Amino acid sequence: MEIFSNIALGMETAVSPFNLFYCLIGCLVGTLVGVLPGIGPTATIALLLPLTYQLDPIGALIMLAGIYYGAQYGGSTTSILVKLPGQPESVVTAIDGYEMAKQGRGGIALATSAYGSFFAGTAGTLLIAFFAPILTEFALQIRPADNFSLMLLALVVSIAVAHGSIVKAGGMLLLGALIGTVGTDVNEGMHRYTFGIMNLYDGVDIVVLVMGLFGVAETIRALETHMSGKIAVEKITSLMPTKKDIRDMANPIVRGTGIGAVLGLLPGGGALLASFASYALEKRVSKTPEQFGKGAIAGVAGPESANNAAAQTSFIPMLTLGIPANVVMAMMMSVMIMRGITPGPSVIAEQPALVWALVASMWIGNAMLLALNLPLIGMWVKIVRIPYELMYPAILILCVIGVYSLNNSVFDLYVMIVAGALGYLALRLGCELAPFVLGMLLGPLLEVNMQRALLLSRGDPLVFFQRPMSLVCLIMAVLILVANVLPSVRRTRDEVMIE
Repeated sequence: MEIFSNIALGMETAVSPFNLFYCLIGCLVGTLVGVLPGIGPTATIALLLPLTYQLDPIGALIMLAGIYYGAQYGGSTTSILVKLPGQPESVVTAIDGYEMAKQGRGGIALATSAYGSFFAGTAGTLLIAFFAPILTEFALQIRPADNFSLMLLALVVSIAVAHGSIVKAGGMLLLGALIGTVGTDVNEGMHRYTFGIMNLYDGVDIVVLVMGLFGVAETIRALETHMSGKIAVEKITSLMPTKKDIRDMANPIVRGTGIGAVLGLLPGGGALLASFASYALEKRVSKTPEQFGKGAIAGVAGPESANNAAAQTSFIPMLTLGIPANVVMAMMMSVMIMRGITPGPSVIAEQPALVWALVASMWIGNAMLLALNLPLIGMWVKIVRIPYELMYPAILILCVIGVYSLNNSVFDLYVMIVAGALGYLALRLGCELAPFVLGMLLGPLLEVNMQRALLLSRGDPLVFFQRPMSLVCLIMAVLILVANVLPSVRRTRDEVMIE
């Protein structure tokens, strides 16, 4: 019965007027940035991080969470109406959603997306409520050697699920981990890689870095693409699915929710991977696979449910193990750490109101999104027509103001500019930014846990192989690396032989 008392505590905290307001703001902003292609929740949260320092930690996390899962809702709108995915996770939705809109069923496609997202979001929230305490009890038994191996496994998985070259993903992760070591060594108190610059004694501020990588680099990259599209339908006539539509969407929603709930736990692009996996599954199990790509409702229901379920369950490893499943979770971790709250197994015991209010707010937020998205479809359609040239200067100005307001430091502006240039270069070279951020956040933690494990074992490196959990994580990391490296090696060898 403890779970119900925890949920009651969370609801009591989440329904306070201020927290409800923050949840509503988060959902509205999330939907807005989901509708607008090229901005996304990552850049938006990076922009708003300085603002969160003025808010109560509970309200700040509720608002940031609302932006994250709200963007999953909003991303489907432009996918369906314009065939311009607001989020990468909505790319698959555009395939059949846009075709439905051209057939005059745009309202049905949007309703399918909303219903699937609500069901998946609610299911994901319930999974957090029931399984987070169990995982926390398990996490309390973890020792430094286990933590080291678990974080190493998370980093390896983030490389494995990254798109494109595994070498590029690994290089970005190592670069992020290297930058994470800049500053003062925790154990010896020595300055590392600071080059005598006092501003670097406390390390590189991850908030400044993220704002450069996503606020500046992504904005410049989006300007290059000159995104525009033709709206498939000017007016939504009906949002009420027929009985046949409901039958056709029911099973895909359930299957998509299951896929997303599992893949959302993986470090890296869990939501993106879930949407593609769900679409592939629906096409395989369908009795009419030839309809996919021509307006199949299952092609909208499954992926939209999958990416929303993944967005919810990605909170579980962050809250229980202190391991972020994606860049957004990494930024939310940074907000908690800077407010003196350490994500991990102890946070539920030490900050029960915060954790359970966050969980309760997710259900409230999903209900708000369902109520907001369908009646306001007309407004979202009008927003799609706003020229992006008018928005991006404002985004860059907000980046500058936000970074400077953190520490009133001009040096932080220089760091943001360098990070923006680095991020833009990485994007042009086809490198993902997510492994870089995860490496920067988890790299120092990896080092600290390695040092603690070696201190406790009096310098014996076998401690990482003697503990069962640590050994299993290391074996899994090696197997995942081998499974991903071997195809690349074989492909390279075949190309050499052909030449």
